[in-house]
Amino acid sequence: MSPTTTNPVDAAALPTTPSPLIGWLAVVSVMLGIFAIVTTEILPIGLLTSIGSSFTISDGVAGLMMTMPGFLAAVSAPLVTVATARIDRRLMLCAFMLLLALANFLAAAAPDYWLVLVSRVMVGITIGGFWSIGAGLAERLVPPTSVSRATAVIFSAVPLGSVLGVPTGTLLGDLAGWRTAFAVMGTLTVGVLIMLLLVVPPLPSVQATRLSDLRGMFRSSNTRFALLLTFLIVLAHFGTYTYVTPFLERVTHAGDGLITMFLLIYGAAGILGNFLGGARVAQYPRTVFGLAAGLIAAATLLLPMVGHWEAGAIALLIVWGIGYGAVPVASQTWFSKAAPSVPEAASVLFTASFQATISIGALLGGMVLDRTSPSAVMVLGGCTAVIMALTAGAHFTRRLTWPGSADAHE
Repeated sequence: MSPTTTNPVDAAALPTTPSPLIGWLAVVSVMLGIFAIVTTEILPIGLLTSIGSSFTISDGVAGLMMTMPGFLAAVSAPLVTVATARIDRRLMLCAFMLLLALANFLAAAAPDYWLVLVSRVMVGITIGGFWSIGAGLAERLVPPTSVSRATAVIFSAVPLGSVLGVPTGTLLGDLAGWRTAFAVMGTLTVGVLIMLLLVVPPLPSVQATRLSDLRGMFRSSNTRFALLLTFLIVLAHFGTYTYVTPFLERVTHAGDGLITMFLLIYGAAGILGNFLGGARVAQYPRTVFGLAAGLIAAATLLLPMVGHWEAGAIALLIVWGIGYGAVPVASQTWFSKAAPSVPEAASVLFTASFQATISIGALLGGMVLDRTSPSAVMVLGGCTAVIMALTAGAHFTRRLTWPGSADAHE
């Protein structure tokens, strides 16, 4: 759930670009770091009920595992970026991978639920720091002609983490227990840390992001509109998707193996939505955002009625996956186009707003679930997605698109 912007810097101030092989290995290592982060962040979704049963807590309380990282990432994104602005970026990437590995191992060994939440705090700090630093590294690792391709490789980790993270974690949890899933992620993260140490060259800081840059972004109507759209759609999605496993268990009456397959299909649809949205969002930002919200609204509103049947649940999860797959790329494009002169600040604001809303959505969804039912959670999320779609399609948004956008002439 993260930005694909790059950070232009003075070429004369940069160290020599590494050799093509080393540069691409570094790109892959950063991609794997993001994959580890995304997978760790969303891992509790597929393990929610088993973790809750292990500590004898409700599904809503277990949902705090999704709430904690988001809030911490929202706070740490600007603070870490500003505080470490002059520290070598390679060193910071490695430090955050070490923190992520420790967080996973702590969750795997935690005897009490509060220690699991402590591990999720560590995950949140990692998310905010790694994303904000990693967003602009492609142009420092490969030649200028390969920057776009390298950026695409780095951020392909987002849909890959979604398609592999939850289903694989759920499968591991079913076979060997949820603690094993976290232990495996910890081991994978250590491997990524070693790769970062071996192949990423020194990356001294060359451009410091200041708090004044972040404050200045709020003067732009495009930025404020991006914040509104992102808040509504992420609230709708994570207020519901965080609790999709309880829905599939209680309403669809799907077994553990079937739930894993459902989530895998959803993730594959998310990859498709990511590429479809990415291909069109630069020309049709409002259309892509509005259609994504419409698909999410349709899926979540229909699930309580159609989700009783396995075929209906699968069909709607595909629709949902395609819709949400386009959301991160649409949101980050709005932010980056709204503030082209300060791309790192745009990345920080995108990360902070996205992660904060993930937490709010997971928290509110958990409160509704504990007091009502999984179906009520889906309906409320669907209504929120409808509001977002109507907002994106409102007449006044035509004034809020950027030059060259075809939406501006619709």
